[in-house]
Amino acid sequence: MVGSSAAPLILLDGEMTVVAASDSFFRTFDINPAGAVGEPLFSLGDGEWNLPRLRSLLAATLTGAADVEAYEMDLKCERLGVRSLLLNAHLLNWGDGSQSRILLGMSDVTDAKANEKLKDDLLREKGLLLQEVQHRVANSLQIIASVILQSARKVQSDETRAHLQDAHSRVMSVASLQQQLATSRLGEVQLKPYFDQLCLSVGASMIRDHNQLSLHVDCDDSAVNADISVSLGLIVTELVINSLKHAYAGGKTGRIVVGYHAHGPNWTLSVADDGVGMPKDAASATPGLGTSIVEALARQLQARVQVVSGHPGTTVSIVHTQISAVAADAPAGRAV
Repeated sequence: MVGSSAAPLILLDGEMTVVAASDSFFRTFDINPAGAVGEPLFSLGDGEWNLPRLRSLLAATLTGAADVEAYEMDLKCERLGVRSLLLNAHLLNWGDGSQSRILLGMSDVTDAKANEKLKDDLLREKGLLLQEVQHRVANSLQIIASVILQSARKVQSDETRAHLQDAHSRVMSVASLQQQLATSRLGEVQLKPYFDQLCLSVGASMIRDHNQLSLHVDCDDSAVNADISVSLGLIVTELVINSLKHAYAGGKTGRIVVGYHAHGPNWTLSVADDGVGMPKDAASATPGLGTSIVEALARQLQARVQVVSGHPGTTVSIVHTQISAVAADAPAGRAV
């Protein structure tokens, strides 16, 4: 049975002498089978099996102190190079019990480890390339935003200028998202610095007087994967732009707070301003492009939109709950 085994296998006695070995053992480790039986394991080949760790493992197995399961060991010799092995050693019940036998099996995992390392290297290279692409995308978006802003300054129509400035703000926000993701080396994005950077970008492009209007972030130490962070960032961008455009007409001073708090799988993202609040005709208002974007992103996140008009101000919340993670339309309100 030992001799016909497809896997490398050796039967040893209590003196660690080879009682039998499989043909696959001799082939795998380039050992001449002639004269191997009856020789100590540690003298086979060029003596590469004479390792203190292997001696200790087999001695412990012989005393019944332990069975060796999937023990990883490197075998080094000139004719084979370095081979990575997984060893399994078991003490056998033999005859009347006066003789001890150890069955030593092994698997050569050298090629498997090399393939795993190659895969890891390829994934690492892919990650570096992805970061480079994200940097270039962010830079390209910033160039596009600059061109749009220059065009906005040249046009005569106030309506066209407003549309171009709106497009500039959105492009700059997406560029900020890309830049933030490019600097993240991990699979998860910390939301506090992410929202801080996003608010700095939006504020720099839309707030002329920072003594009049200010953006603040109230966020716990939550982290989410990159895909979710993009959706959250786009929602924050749309809601902050909406507040800046509609909540502080006539030079009113104010403060906008971006909040995010999570409890287990449940979380709430909010943008609250202390501006003019919801208009009286909010129920009949036609939803704007921003509203549609926020609602679509909320559905994608399996969350619902809540709009609360305060005195003063408005708070828009994106709420995700594990019990009721369903999308719900936001109440009709001012156009985003």
